[in-house]
Amino acid sequence: MLDLEFYRGKRVFITGHTGFKGTWMCRILVNAGAVVTGYSLEPPTSPNLFSLAELDGKITSILGDVRDYGALKAAFDAARPEIVLHLAAQPIVRTSYEQPVYTYETNVMGTVNILECVRQSDCVRSFLNVTTDKVYENKEWAWGYRENEPLDGYDPYSNSKSCSELVTHSYWNSFFKNGGPAISTARAGNVIGGGDFARDRIIPDCVRAAEVKTPIIVRNPHSTRPYQHVLEPVTAYLMLAQRQYADKALAGWYNVGPDDCDCVTTGDLVDLFCRTWGGGMTWENRSEANAPHEANFLKLDCTKLKNTFGWRPRWHIQEAVAQTAAWTKVYLSGGDTAAEMDREIQAFLED
Repeated sequence: MLDLEFYRGKRVFITGHTGFKGTWMCRILVNAGAVVTGYSLEPPTSPNLFSLAELDGKITSILGDVRDYGALKAAFDAARPEIVLHLAAQPIVRTSYEQPVYTYETNVMGTVNILECVRQSDCVRSFLNVTTDKVYENKEWAWGYRENEPLDGYDPYSNSKSCSELVTHSYWNSFFKNGGPAISTARAGNVIGGGDFARDRIIPDCVRAAEVKTPIIVRNPHSTRPYQHVLEPVTAYLMLAQRQYADKALAGWYNVGPDDCDCVTTGDLVDLFCRTWGGGMTWENRSEANAPHEANFLKLDCTKLKNTFGWRPRWHIQEAVAQTAAWTKVYLSGGDTAAEMDREIQAFLED
């Protein structure tokens, strides 16, 4: 499904490279021999995975804001990329309620800006915009959303990513339909994995509780989400960018999520983490009064990705949690986290 040898020597431009997914992607591409340029804000957390991944000197890392078109274009033009992967975003639902203007500026105008760089280039062959499963109008129904379902995210984060999808569709129709690079979007579910230190995400909350040996606080244990290890979508993104590079007819809009058996409630996920971690870890249900709206039930239908590329998820939720716990224990013990990333990447690719 994914031939990493394809990336050897390829010029790849990644927005949001200092984030959780972006860092894992950079580590894979560096190991594959790609020439990587990243453009992003400072890492969003302290500690952060980007610093732990030992990428200094192995990629060209440019600190900048995707809202700043001039700075973005200067970095883009210097890199002259063949492949562009747009991951930069304000990705937290709760933050989007606190900072809606910043969320829309980043997620919508950031997409406009990177697509404008692509439009004015003569070097790009493949462009992928990474969005989210939350772009769909969520009707809280029991089956997975398909790529032809209406887009209408509820909260400012989800809605801004719906807008990012529409911007991408418009640019494709207006500028790339009859020539130019292949253009796709990828809508992924909730990701877990080693090195996620974000606030208001359940696995980072589990890790922080494990570190100080306190019960995990769970806001909504009954919400169902399509959880998957971070390597599932990241390798799918790289596969999409690779395959459409060779065959533009494969470009389109794709869901990237786990099988139905791995769409679990938050409470079940935390139970699994506690059993995997050991040490008698427990959790507490503390639902918040007047909490901002979040979807209760959400999953994806990934038939299109499976049928088009023969893609299949590799790690079930039990393995995803086990690998997350393994990375975290290396980190907490002061071990070699970059080497642990490489071990997990290799194990994933061999499965």
